[in-house]
Amino acid sequence: MATAGAPERSRGVTFAEFVDARLGAILRYATVVTWDRHLAEDIVQDVLARAQPRWPRIARLDAPERYVKRMVLNEFLSWRRRRHPVPAADLEAFAAPLPDPAAAHDEHDAMVRLIGALPPRQRAVIALRFYEDLPVEEIAALLGARPSTVRTHLARALDALREALPSTVRPGANR
Repeated sequence: MATAGAPERSRGVTFAEFVDARLGAILRYATVVTWDRHLAEDIVQDVLARAQPRWPRIARLDAPERYVKRMVLNEFLSWRRRRHPVPAADLEAFAAPLPDPAAAHDEHDAMVRLIGALPPRQRAVIALRFYEDLPVEEIAALLGARPSTVRTHLARALDALREALPSTVRPGANR
């Protein structure tokens, strides 16, 4: 049974109400998964256009927002197969509104670029694990893969990120 006010439950909510309430969160999720603000907007638009006629069925699910996010993930992964490669990262989508003079933020920018250069499945696993904070088993279910495959993608992505980091930034490098 649903708890009152649970954000995942949308029973009785119209499609327009759902979009009004959750569009920002879905766009942020798509931007993190795709690492490209413009591609994320295109994918969310396509997904919402496909979800609207199906909304009565989707709204009856226990977690309609999670279902729509799954649609976004699937669309991104199939979009990458259909289209030519897209430039790695649109860093303006992640930039702070004001310039930040602190050197620590340079590491964040470098990490954004490194994650943006990962292969799509590895990038998706990183986003689902660390942005959505999902366990490996849920990520596997979303991707239609085994948990061991997700762990492999995660390990390879983290290894690639570690290798790409300058030795002065790597944890434990200055010991």
